Amino acid sequence: MRKFFRITVTFIFIVYLIILTKEILFKFPLSFLHHDSVLYRDLWHSSNIVPFKTIYFYLFLADINFDIRVRNLAGNVVGFMPLGFLLPIMFARFSTLRSVFLASFSLSLTYEVLQLLLKLGSFDIDDLILNSLGGLLGFLCFKLAAFFFFKRGTPRTFTH
Repeated sequence: MRKFFRITVTFIFIVYLIILTKEILFKFPLSFLHHDSVLYRDLWHSSNIVPFKTIYFYLFLADINFDIRVRNLAGNVVGFMPLGFLLPIMFARFSTLRSVFLASFSLSLTYEVLQLLLKLGSFDIDDLILNSLGGLLGFLCFKLAAFFFFKRGTPRTFTH
């Protein structure tokens, strides 16, 4: 049973990472991804390094449909929740809020930099904030589930 659980969780984690990568890096059709200098300049200029600028815009200034606002803000949070939930199940070293935060932040930073360097999107510091928050919320969901489903509070990971 333990081996089946390990294989199942590993499979879920790999599928999750594939879907996350597709949604973040390959959200545009391949026909859109022609690498001309005008497009790259536009992506660079649309990048945001001011914390909470995009979040504030979507919450208070954007003249777009509410569902688009929610999808853009909540999507960044929800997209990283499985990471925060699965990491402590799979690896003992991700048993603290700090370690899950660092992993979420690092993966998010990797995606943001790749988007910019590969001309697949723009860099946005608010995505780092929201994605990291998602990882933390996923970890808190894991802790809550562990509290209710396991007598000792936190289940052992399948790595030890």
